[in-house]
Amino acid sequence: MSEGFDETFAKLREDDRAALIAFVTAGDPAVDATGAVLDALVEGGADIIELGMPFTDPMADGPSIQEANLRSLEAGITTADIFAIAKEFRSRHADVPLVLMGYANPMVRRGAQWFADRCAEAGVDGVICVDIPAEEDGALGPALRDAGIDVIRLATPTTDEARLRAVLEGASGFLYYVSVAGITGKQQAAQASIANAVSALKAKTDLPVAVGFGVRTPEQAADIARVADGVVVGSAIVELVGEHGAGAPEPVRDYVASLSDAIRSARNG
Repeated sequence: MSEGFDETFAKLREDDRAALIAFVTAGDPAVDATGAVLDALVEGGADIIELGMPFTDPMADGPSIQEANLRSLEAGITTADIFAIAKEFRSRHADVPLVLMGYANPMVRRGAQWFADRCAEAGVDGVICVDIPAEEDGALGPALRDAGIDVIRLATPTTDEARLRAVLEGASGFLYYVSVAGITGKQQAAQASIANAVSALKAKTDLPVAVGFGVRTPEQAADIARVADGVVVGSAIVELVGEHGAGAPEPVRDYVASLSDAIRSARNG
């Protein structure tokens, strides 16, 4: 498996802080502008990057990311473009783990082995496929693992103990806890329920546990960072890209820096 996540989370443990995991959609606001947005995420202090693969039917995503998918698709994004963006990112940021996140169709339509090989060539560290459940791991998981790519799984508030065993089987990199039973966007779970869920998950796995869905403010990020190994922020960043277009890098950098500062100080005192 990729060493990127192990090294990143090991360093974060030494620093006694959680990871800031930032999501943006590939090709938004334009194919040739995504790289500058990714650079802004890193400059702002993101520790891990999730690059969304645009899809026509993003069933787990709320309006903000749906609109970003449409903007990207209308601009003509291709799978080849996504891998080119990933490869160029890797050439500029050798030590920042990169995750491709998306849906099964773009990942398997040319074959799982083809997709896994392209991920390896582009320097991708991990993949989150929203709509291939753990029980259907054979559709993509073996090819990714053979290529040294981490298969990052999702757990939710409705994942019971029996299902969690299936989710954890073959999972690596980190475990992504979806804190609300719904789509991405403005909903956020109560802090007590997040803390309880993270504690229960960590009792079942040695994987780092990152929490996402509904995180928008530095205060929310800090609260989660006190109990989790990572904080995932997506919709709020995507909204800035949608609002500012080609001028997005600066406001994205500033916003991510506010999250990073909050997370870095969350466990002090």
